[in-house]
Amino acid sequence: MSQPMAASYNPHAVEAAWYDWWEAQGFFKPQTQSDGSAKPEGRFVIPAPPPNVTGSLHIGHALTVAIQDCLVRWNRMLGKTTLFVPGFDHAGISTQSVVERRLYKLEGKTRHDLGREAFLTKVLDWKNDYQARITNQLRRLGGSYDWNRVAFTMDPSLSKAVIETFCRLHEGGILYRANRLVNWCVILNTTLSNLEVEQKQLEGRTLLNVPGYDPKEKFEFGVITSFAYPIHDSDEKIVIATTRPETMLGDSAIAVHPDDPRYKHLHGKFAKHPFVDRLLPIVTDAIAVDMAFGTGAVKITPAHDPNDYEVGVRHKLEFINILNDDGTLNANAGKKFQGMKRFHARREVVKALGEAGLYVETKDNPMQIPICSKSGDVIEPILKPQWWVNCKPLAEEAIKRTRNGELMISPKQSEADWYRWLENIQDWCISRQLWWGHRCPAYFVRVEGADADVNDGKNWVVGRTLEEATERAKMLANGANFTLEQDEDVLDTWFSSGLWPFSIMGWPEQTHDLSHYYPTNMLETGWDILFFWVARMVLLGIYLTGKVPFSEVLCHAMVRDAHGRKMSKTLGNVVDPLDVIHGLPLENLHQKLYEGNLDEKEIVKAIAGQKKDFPRGIPECGTDGLRFALCAYSGGGRDINLDILRVEGYRKFCNKIFNATKFAMLKLDSTFVPNALPDPTGNESLVERWILHKLNITSTNVNSHLEQRNFMAATTAVHNFWLYELCDVFIEAMKPMTDPTVALETRTSAQQTLYTCLDYGLRLLHPFMPFVTEELWQRLPRRINDDPSIMVSRYPTQDSRFVFDDAERQFELVLAVVRTGRSLAASYNLQSDIQLFIHASDIAETKLLESQAPTMGSLIKGCTKVAVIGDLSQLPPGCGSTALSPTVAVYLAVQGFIDLEAEVAKLEKKIHAVNLNLDKLLKATSQPDYRDSVPTTVQQANEDKQKVLEAEISALQQSKSMFLKLQ
Repeated sequence: MSQPMAASYNPHAVEAAWYDWWEAQGFFKPQTQSDGSAKPEGRFVIPAPPPNVTGSLHIGHALTVAIQDCLVRWNRMLGKTTLFVPGFDHAGISTQSVVERRLYKLEGKTRHDLGREAFLTKVLDWKNDYQARITNQLRRLGGSYDWNRVAFTMDPSLSKAVIETFCRLHEGGILYRANRLVNWCVILNTTLSNLEVEQKQLEGRTLLNVPGYDPKEKFEFGVITSFAYPIHDSDEKIVIATTRPETMLGDSAIAVHPDDPRYKHLHGKFAKHPFVDRLLPIVTDAIAVDMAFGTGAVKITPAHDPNDYEVGVRHKLEFINILNDDGTLNANAGKKFQGMKRFHARREVVKALGEAGLYVETKDNPMQIPICSKSGDVIEPILKPQWWVNCKPLAEEAIKRTRNGELMISPKQSEADWYRWLENIQDWCISRQLWWGHRCPAYFVRVEGADADVNDGKNWVVGRTLEEATERAKMLANGANFTLEQDEDVLDTWFSSGLWPFSIMGWPEQTHDLSHYYPTNMLETGWDILFFWVARMVLLGIYLTGKVPFSEVLCHAMVRDAHGRKMSKTLGNVVDPLDVIHGLPLENLHQKLYEGNLDEKEIVKAIAGQKKDFPRGIPECGTDGLRFALCAYSGGGRDINLDILRVEGYRKFCNKIFNATKFAMLKLDSTFVPNALPDPTGNESLVERWILHKLNITSTNVNSHLEQRNFMAATTAVHNFWLYELCDVFIEAMKPMTDPTVALETRTSAQQTLYTCLDYGLRLLHPFMPFVTEELWQRLPRRINDDPSIMVSRYPTQDSRFVFDDAERQFELVLAVVRTGRSLAASYNLQSDIQLFIHASDIAETKLLESQAPTMGSLIKGCTKVAVIGDLSQLPPGCGSTALSPTVAVYLAVQGFIDLEAEVAKLEKKIHAVNLNLDKLLKATSQPDYRDSVPTTVQQANEDKQKVLEAEISALQQSKSMFLKLQ
């Protein structure tokens, strides 16, 4: 690198150019053997979860990138052929709704004002804009994606896969058309799957706003209303109860239990509807009715309730739909209520029941209400002819494959959820009443002269092309004239996303990528979309390719704010990762709120939240600090409470690495040339052998933690090595060894060891912190035949060359003396002219400590002398002391710095306290059954503890005696 190293760490400068260089060098592409096959080390392929083009990425996406790219970079450095495929999801409902809101906010128009084609042009413009924004975010986050393979769910090749899947499922009898109850969102005007519906728990009567109504208007939920139906041709009445009074306008029967004596005389009779000209048969049903619940009579609304639907099927009841798609009541509800909005009708029905003398009571009723996860609207079950996937046989195969070990799901909690959901899977409605998405490749065949039912799947054909559909229609028409009408609906977004791992590889074509990179190795995503997305990829992948699409599913946590709240635009706590990377003043944070679709009240609330959470704005943390923090948070839990101050702390860690490397490089003078191999020469000092041993332990642990997907433990290991072993100990300890006056052999050895630690230490960090590690690694001198970039260099793994168990044990004693000396000096408030005397009664320890006296001196700030003595008579008068072990005590010269009388009093208290501990221990060990009942390991520990306590008393007595003589 030609530019001199900067004076201080600047994340913006460090991260400015490396990504483009990596990409230009082709490092993101899979490196293969000459025949295109994976390298002998294996392969690692991740299909990146495609972010929605609805809007920019948030901090949860940054977590996804941090974890996935960490694993990709790690595996690449292990020598494997790696492929990280980027892409984008069209996100049908979300994207269409956000563009519709934007259109209405800016132009006061709806999509219907524009028409389908013009509106889709608007959506495509939005998609192109946000795909570019997201691409920039992904690049800034350092994701090492192969951008030559970037995919979009509505690309021609992926759209072909969608059509092929629809046709194959239909041809295999898995996909069918049926007029069944669906979850209808009035606001979005489309069907939703069960997974897109959230259940809101109410403990009793609750007044709620409903989207689409005046914000000042609230409606009553969490209550149950009882009313009576008159029995036809009788003065008798039958009382029922409901939480949705308006649905009584669609009632087609009343059910009672066949064994209930209260109603046996009503079997086969009818109740008369009070508001529409309709008689309701009284049917008996032991499945739907619990005699002990309520009155034992149940109103049946087959077209608007899942349970009632089943009753309607069993008893061949009339299915009466009372709702229009816009949430108003239709003609089936009767003239009095036709045209009313559904929750206005709820009030009016109760009022009309009262006027008719049929109202009984309203009581609190703990319950759940279904809410659209996209719009917040209250979901309505309504009958719609839709396309459905029979998931049961697909799920059975997925369960079998998972239990066979073909798929591993972690953490274990997610695996339990996986089995529970698949074992209770329901059919999947894949039709959506949208314009943005893959239009269903299904065609209604309108045969001339025939009265065909559009709801009946028998009158529909599917086709990969219009020509194929036409040929199939000819067979259906049997020679008669016909016209084809393509289904206006589009497919559920998750239908196309469910094909992602193999459609991005070119399926259904048998491509090179499909044969070499599918199945993939891992799918990493949030646990919250395990069923939305992951399960569907497995179901469809097995059915269409015969293979589980990935061998491992890793579910990361959900990112919440520092208070544990879910990220929400209205709370003002949604964080753009680029704002964390670059930093953003508070005023700019406020300004960004106006760029979205929030109304003024929501903006005011969000601004208040931002002021509370980010009073000084967001500090500049850089990509490396953000990535490291997100990995450090990931220890297997289900939630991460993200504190920006902790992210800033890891930016300071980057600064520490930068400064430490810069300082260390000063010790590698211009004549330094690293050895061709990092093999130890045998001339290394104790501290060198110790740091190489610690480096090896860290390498072993980091690899082990990454294999176990424990990113928290992996980051802790490498963080601790850099801070507490390399920076705090070795770099400080080696300073005297690199002095020009030191023997050349000693200096050269220390330099080579330092170089190896920097080289390997940066490599260990690289998967977490790609930018700063590349910047610093490129500034190091190079070994012969070194790799061109740290990202394609070899990752450090367990290395027998660096195992020095004896050195670790010996140097731990040295460090224990250092820590004791520091603590002793701090207890006397000494910061300079620190003089330590170490008494060792063991000959081997004496020799070891004598040889390490210069090292100990360099590790204790303000230390001017470290002397190892063999006899206590060699101590100067007036020393404070601490016993480190039964054989080693540390003394500190304090004469002239202390109040002798006060110090003697302190020592007497300490001696008394230690004696109490010793007496307690001796009492425990002198019990009659001690030798027989206490494990030998505990007995040994107690013997060691006794020796330490006795040594401590001896050292304190020695100090006390000194101070008394000086008084």
